[in-house]
Amino acid sequence: MRWLEKLRTPYIRDWYSANAIGLFIAISLLYFMALLIKRMLIINDIAAFEVLQDRGEMWVFDLLFGLEYLSVPLFLVWKFVFTTLVLWIGCFMFGYRLTFAQLWKLVVLSELVFILPEFLKVIWFLIIHSDPDYHEFVAFYPLSLINIFDFEALIPKFLYPLKALNLFEVFYWFFLAASIFWISGKKWSISLMIVFTSYVPVFLMWLLFYIMAYR
Repeated sequence: MRWLEKLRTPYIRDWYSANAIGLFIAISLLYFMALLIKRMLIINDIAAFEVLQDRGEMWVFDLLFGLEYLSVPLFLVWKFVFTTLVLWIGCFMFGYRLTFAQLWKLVVLSELVFILPEFLKVIWFLIIHSDPDYHEFVAFYPLSLINIFDFEALIPKFLYPLKALNLFEVFYWFFLAASIFWISGKKWSISLMIVFTSYVPVFLMWLLFYIMAYR
């Protein structure tokens, strides 16, 4: 994996050296921006929301969207802490002595993988499918399994898992492994094993739990 080794220095110098708090704030702002763009350019133009706005009943959804903005940093903190803990346990099992702080920063950096589909969703509904209803908007996720099914015929409990199983998630797994490889300076195969024996099984078990617990 020489080509991967060549990326170690640029990764550490240009990305990993950034301030962890600054990275967290930047990612939160990117999610805020994506939410705001989707609200202004897509959701406001959906017929059902136009009717609510004409009736003066849009304030309920304004409140919900406001809560969604506030929930972004809280959700990210929870996600980063949980993912970091799972990877830290995985590293410990394979004898990789990476600290929680080191893993936290690479997990925060890896979240950039999920920023792209947020903006691809905006592009999809602005250019390709420019007149969606709200259910189409909510059900869509770029390059996910849900796109090969008729979402209206699916049992609701399968909507989230099928959206969560997408190519960006798979790329995220490999980016986590590459980040561990770059920071630890050890074997790529072991870095890959750490992710595929810790984070990936936990992620899949979470989806299974969601399906079983959905009511």
